[in-house]
Amino acid sequence: MKNFEIAFIFSDIADMLEIKGENFFKIRAYRKAAHVIGNLPSDIRDVMIQTPLEEIDGIGKALSGKIQEILKTGTCRFYEDLKRDLPRGLVEMLRIPGLGAKKVRVIYDTLHISSIDELEKAAKSHQLRILPGMGVKTEQTILKGIQMLKGEAGKTLLSTGIIIAEDMVTMLKTMTEVQNVDIVGSLRRRKEMIGNIDILVSSYKPEDVINGFLRYPRIKEIIARGSAETNVRLDLGVQANLRIVEPSSFYCAMQFFTGSKDHNTKLRSVARKMGFNLNEHGIYEEKSGKVFYPESEEELYHFLELPYIIPELREDRGEIEAAMEGRLPTVLEKEDIKGDLHVHTDWSDGACSLETMIDAAKALGYEYIAITDHSKSLKVARGLDEKRLKEQIDIIKKLNKEVEGIRILTGIEMDILSDETMDFDDDILKELDVVIASVHTGFKQDRDKLTRRIIAACENPHVDIIAHPTGRMLGKRDPYDIDMDLIFKVAAETHTILEINSSPDRLDLNDMMAKKAKEKGVKISINTDAHEKEGLKDMRYGIWNARRAWLEKDDVVNAMPLDKLLKELSAR
Repeated sequence: MKNFEIAFIFSDIADMLEIKGENFFKIRAYRKAAHVIGNLPSDIRDVMIQTPLEEIDGIGKALSGKIQEILKTGTCRFYEDLKRDLPRGLVEMLRIPGLGAKKVRVIYDTLHISSIDELEKAAKSHQLRILPGMGVKTEQTILKGIQMLKGEAGKTLLSTGIIIAEDMVTMLKTMTEVQNVDIVGSLRRRKEMIGNIDILVSSYKPEDVINGFLRYPRIKEIIARGSAETNVRLDLGVQANLRIVEPSSFYCAMQFFTGSKDHNTKLRSVARKMGFNLNEHGIYEEKSGKVFYPESEEELYHFLELPYIIPELREDRGEIEAAMEGRLPTVLEKEDIKGDLHVHTDWSDGACSLETMIDAAKALGYEYIAITDHSKSLKVARGLDEKRLKEQIDIIKKLNKEVEGIRILTGIEMDILSDETMDFDDDILKELDVVIASVHTGFKQDRDKLTRRIIAACENPHVDIIAHPTGRMLGKRDPYDIDMDLIFKVAAETHTILEINSSPDRLDLNDMMAKKAKEKGVKISINTDAHEKEGLKDMRYGIWNARRAWLEKDDVVNAMPLDKLLKELSAR
């Protein structure tokens, strides 16, 4: 039983409780526990040796008992009872963008619909618009959401794929028959959502490797099996593909199976012009038939007289031409990030105290961390009013005198209100080190209105950063309809920073948008939007996204040392 399996069960419980209309705080407790467990730095059994479960932030006595039960039996009675009470299709319906738990319950109670297919038929025959609290617009939104969900059918968040793939790689590394093993495919290119998990192994005993791999506990179905490969379906619905090659071919196969297809096509044309054929087995000289087996991917690219191209760039977006001309971006590294400028605490809807988040940031080696709790209009998140914000500012000033090794920046994540005004007046905003502005309500306003709201924030001299600019939630909510070209233009003119939100279900701005922002002269901040200490480690997803966007250190404000960052912020 792995951490993410327990997290999955708790998240599932929260969804079912929400459909049943249970207490908000009970639902929130399960969601928080799921997030905490899913982000534990090591196996939960190892954590339990050091720390009693009920002492971990977000896990109390009741949840601790359920975790113990799950570890012993693989499930818990409460979870199984909930599954018997509710059709599974209702939980699946929650994945539809624009459809919340209350509406799912209304649909189920009145129309007895318990699957996405039934829901789609009902929406197309206009049965939903007459239900309480719905209407034509809601019906159309649900249909659009179903179309979006079907377009992403079988796709998985990068973060989920990484956890499972790393677990598989760890298992395969224990096998004596395995010489090399690594993740390939879109997962290695760090695409925000992936279709399959692809693992590459080199071995002289492929049959033994396949037999060992098929003992992986999450496998529910063998889709296909050959002499040197197997495709399986996991219990989460994800397909995993294992390929085994001769050890001499490993790095050619690694490059080939990483892709993308378009990148590989262009790379093969480079090889042909040099008189070679490149495939997953090796590099073959056309005239002599002599074969070259590179001992690394770097050696493969150098053989073709190219600098190494990182996997994140291999999308045929001009990377091979840039490599030929010496224009590849200098790769952004984890060590380049000096701090996190979007962090929440238990002053609003975070799970951890100020001190806990600061200690966690120090442990990551950061020079600074900005505390940016929600503002007063977001009541569901216990947003801070002026009085509480001033109290927090005073406490942070005191902590800066007491805490060594890190600078704590005062800040706020302020709502951009539906009428284009800001949630706080300028007189308090000017007291803060970092002001983030974001849209949390009114997603269905028209394009001009939503665009004007964000532009109004850019034009406010105290707003430094626009958070999660398009508002998307991967697999749950489309980006809202805004004129990003106009926003890039205004952000460049006003020196407003746009965020790459590292939360793996957001990654907003996406890679293409972030690349365009750079081209328009807009600075980027890569932030986690962490609501508890383990969430600070989500920074890696934002960094991968930035690498796919061709961003370099100089494009990212929180890659600046503290003194330079403060000058950048004060210049606003």
